[in-house]
Amino acid sequence: MEISFPSGKDSYSTMRQLKWSSTEKVIARRCFDQALQRELSEAIQSAQKMAAKISHASELWELERHLTQLRKEIDRKYDYRYSRLLLVFSDLVQEGQLDLADLRGLSEDKLRYIRQHAEAA
Repeated sequence: MEISFPSGKDSYSTMRQLKWSSTEKVIARRCFDQALQRELSEAIQSAQKMAAKISHASELWELERHLTQLRKEIDRKYDYRYSRLLLVFSDLVQEGQLDLADLRGLSEDKLRYIRQHAEAA
């Protein structure tokens, strides 16, 4: 049975009602964790480079602003609620943090939704 994903408010309701098999949950968690870990590693490297160049107090506070901004972006982006997960994966695919091949094993309807929203962004 094919799932229709309407846009807007109805889309959220439809995603809340999606059923995730235990296999899909394992795949989703692995992909989510890997993408998050990659992004956190990039943030660490960025912070280390900035910290290594600090020679004035103003640069220290710039590092703090940078880290605060990164934390907010990562917290906003990585939301592991099943009602939001397809949108999270769409954004990650669009940004190049995830590949559709990584998500192999999710239902074709879920993959189609992720693909369509990643391409539309």
